[in-house]
Amino acid sequence: MRHSPSDLKPVDRHLADILATVRPLAPLELDLERALGAVLAEDVTAPVDLPPFDNSAMDGYAVVAADLANAPVTLPVTEDVAAGDPLVRAIGPGLTARIMTGAPLPAGADAVVPVEYTDGGTANVVVHKQVERGNAIRRAGEDVRVGDVVLAEGTRIGAAQVGMLASVGRRRVLVRPVPRVAVLSTGAELAEPGTPLGYGQIWESNSFMLAAAVREAGGEAFRVGSVTDDPRVFMETLDAQLVRADAVITSGGVSMGAYEPVKEGLSPLGTVRFEKVAMQPGMPQGFGVVGDDQIPIFTLPGNPVSSYVSFVLFVRPALRQMQGLPVSPPASVRAVCTDRLRSPRGRRSYLRAVLTGDRVTPARGQGSHQLAALAAADALIVVPEDVTEVPEGTTVEVIPL
Repeated sequence: MRHSPSDLKPVDRHLADILATVRPLAPLELDLERALGAVLAEDVTAPVDLPPFDNSAMDGYAVVAADLANAPVTLPVTEDVAAGDPLVRAIGPGLTARIMTGAPLPAGADAVVPVEYTDGGTANVVVHKQVERGNAIRRAGEDVRVGDVVLAEGTRIGAAQVGMLASVGRRRVLVRPVPRVAVLSTGAELAEPGTPLGYGQIWESNSFMLAAAVREAGGEAFRVGSVTDDPRVFMETLDAQLVRADAVITSGGVSMGAYEPVKEGLSPLGTVRFEKVAMQPGMPQGFGVVGDDQIPIFTLPGNPVSSYVSFVLFVRPALRQMQGLPVSPPASVRAVCTDRLRSPRGRRSYLRAVLTGDRVTPARGQGSHQLAALAAADALIVVPEDVTEVPEGTTVEVIPL
């Protein structure tokens, strides 16, 4: 079926409509051990200097550097200073204290001699090499000063950020939580992977792919699996998910034919719009809100490539907005296309390709059902709506995946 360009909604406007509807998730306070992947909703400042005291950067001997001017020298060892030592220690000229990594520097000491520069003595120590003042000392506040912003609002919390939060004494933190996304597919022909295929069936892949894409985008995915082509069953399944979801993604059931359960089930609500977007693959799209809490729902086409490209263009930016992160179109680069391309007029094409340096090679299989080509690709070539042919050697826009 041919579609006039005037019948189709521009890609950019469809994304703009989605972003105008989706709202950042409300901040909540989480325990530090549950904060991984969330986005900070506050600036985090240091309540103390880090380190909070001068300490040794290695195992060795705390000394007065001037005492080593004529090394090798022998110095009496007055005491041991261990990490976590609660006592205030001190040494004077001509003396030394054996010290461990992280232990507080005794008053009067201005350098640490690594144990490798000595004979390792415990009552007296022979120091074979001279060191400069300040050697192997971590100074108070050299990492962070009291009052410094150590993590800014809008920072996604990864492993290093968890460590930073703990190091400034935070047990709980205010965040925008990881979006919880329910993912389900529709189609009577779908069989669960690992089960035998009946005649006319295919193994269901979209919900696995989209759930993985949600996790890659920083969300928490709940894969519901597939439902039949019965709109009533679809709506019952959807309603059961709304209690735990911040967003819902469906695939399939949104085209023009018969047995389109997503379209049939949601259209009467009046809160979800089904439109034809000027793109290939992925023309049939739906978006809106469902339930008392106005949960965003993305109804994507059923062909796997169409579904994935739609996720990249529309769902991923929305998930970023839900997390309070900056939103922009997918990042792109310029590269020289190694083959000739064709594209339908009036639709923006997203062609699977392999990007190597400044050259990009289109995949041989560009059908919206050809998942093997997508799995082998690492980029999408973007062909604008008004371009129908791209000669070999043309510089094109490319979205790295």
